[in-house]
Amino acid sequence: MIRFDILSVFPKMFQTPFDCSLIKKALDKQLIEIHLHDIRSYTLDKHCMTDDYPYGGGGGMVMKVEPVARALDAIVPTRDNAHVVLMTPQGETFKQEIVEELSRYSQIILICGHYEGVDERIREHLVDREISIGDYILTGGELPAMIIVDAVSRLVPEVLGNKESALFDSFSTGLLEGPQYTRPQKYRSWGVPDVILSGDHKKINEWRRKTSLKRTLMRRPDLLAKANLSEEDIKILEDKG
Repeated sequence: MIRFDILSVFPKMFQTPFDCSLIKKALDKQLIEIHLHDIRSYTLDKHCMTDDYPYGGGGGMVMKVEPVARALDAIVPTRDNAHVVLMTPQGETFKQEIVEELSRYSQIILICGHYEGVDERIREHLVDREISIGDYILTGGELPAMIIVDAVSRLVPEVLGNKESALFDSFSTGLLEGPQYTRPQKYRSWGVPDVILSGDHKKINEWRRKTSLKRTLMRRPDLLAKANLSEEDIKILEDKG
């Protein structure tokens, strides 16, 4: 089981997303735990201020270090197998490799940044890593935190109904997943490739590998540089047919 602790100034944003789909089922089965923490609850002033003007001037407000530190002290008095992550556009880009790394921890603490940014001392002294979900700016770290919870939860045993689902997802193998089909066999004039209806599992697996390789070459050729390719895979990629 993995426990997620999310520090946010808007914890209500998480209630509906976590109350449906596979995340809700995983919570009901106690495969994961999600605890929401309002950073304002860890302030000491009467106005519950979590931000202040930046030293040196400049636009916007900066998230204060004190309430974040107090929240972490309350949530993780010891850091045994806990991992603290700051959601920030300056972090490393979130990829499946990071999802797999995070899934090995028993507790993941996600700090949702806001305003113009966070006090640098949060970065320097309170977090283990910084993660970005892409090269664009959001109003806060809440949506990225939801994405991390969703992606990591899928790798928790029994969260997915089919154990093989996560193994063959796009990026899990280093390649994009190939085409998928289901009933009806024919819709309008659009059919299904004969090979996947043949019942010949060897040919079906070969077809899936070939289409996965071709799709990756067409859409994300950058992934092939890191993929574990066999000689047969290379021949498939070199085949222009």
